[in-house]
Amino acid sequence: MRALITGGGTGGHINPALAIASIIKEHEPDSQFLFAGTPFGMEARLIPEAGYDFAPIKVRGFQRKISLENIRRNAEAAAYLVTAMPRAKQIIKEFRPDVVIGTGGYVSGPVVHQAAKLGIPTVIHEQNAYPGVTTRILTKKVDKVMLTVKEALDYLGTDIDYTVTGLPVRAELFDKTKEEARKELGFDDSFTVLSFGGSLGAGCINETMAEVIKYTRANDLKINHIHGYGGMGKDTFPAAMKKYGVPMKSDRTRITEYINDMDTCMAAADLVVCRSGATTLAELEAMGKPAILIPSPIVAGNHQFHNANVLGKAGAAVVIEQKNVRCDEVIKIIEDLYNDPARVREMSECSRGLWIDDTSEKIWQTIDSVVKKS
Repeated sequence: MRALITGGGTGGHINPALAIASIIKEHEPDSQFLFAGTPFGMEARLIPEAGYDFAPIKVRGFQRKISLENIRRNAEAAAYLVTAMPRAKQIIKEFRPDVVIGTGGYVSGPVVHQAAKLGIPTVIHEQNAYPGVTTRILTKKVDKVMLTVKEALDYLGTDIDYTVTGLPVRAELFDKTKEEARKELGFDDSFTVLSFGGSLGAGCINETMAEVIKYTRANDLKINHIHGYGGMGKDTFPAAMKKYGVPMKSDRTRITEYINDMDTCMAAADLVVCRSGATTLAELEAMGKPAILIPSPIVAGNHQFHNANVLGKAGAAVVIEQKNVRCDEVIKIIEDLYNDPARVREMSECSRGLWIDDTSEKIWQTIDSVVKKS
């Protein structure tokens, strides 16, 4: 199979694209791949690092907020729009794909659109409960739409050819048991909280977790804490821990700027406090982890809030909008869960119940059927 895969801008679009390539290779090892993305996006680095050929295509999104900088960016976006379609057509004709797969981001638009016009089988995958602009435009043009959650149909309509596949997660997540992970981290078998705000960190989560850690130590609660404060907290969080007399690493704490062993930390956790990007939520579901979700308010379409509500409504998570976060409330939620193992187990079961455990097979069947049908 010759697969042209396009998507980029954020890891939320790039990681599913790489996962889909791996799924195809598992079934057809001799498959050939080409990834199309923007030369100024993360994909320009991550795709070649993963060992795949990369075809650049210049595309930018239009900015809605009016400012001198955004006027300049919109003029640039308009210029790129003129050249994007011919460039997409060139990439397609030179590579001659059997299928074109889009995983989101502005760059998916011209590539998938041109492929559909040329009669090449097309598939898109939407990671979020609130679909992006590109997905909403392409759904009526492609042969098949793959969704992470059925809730996305609320914004797409039901008159599209879709299948709910879920979102693929890393196999390494299942390598360690909770007991093995805690032993590796130097923790005992006490209630364990994992918190993070992504590689850059999140000020709201950092401020809240600093107070949580302070409170649990002051009240002698047997709670282990793993926290990644990210680049945003590299000055403030260690200073707060020093002020509160909390060691960055002990038999109860493991506090670092980046969490480079997320598989181990996730396995060790009883409760996770984090944002609600699609990949993170899929991993929580796959591992059956209860969560306190604080969606980022600065993402397109407020999609993290919609993602979080899928888990919230299922009883797998407590969802708190950032504007409503109060340290005392979060402390109470954590303390209540610490004292109520039965509720933690119930939330865990609800989370695991959302997981689609045959995601890889569903994705492969969708792609394979579209190719064979052509």
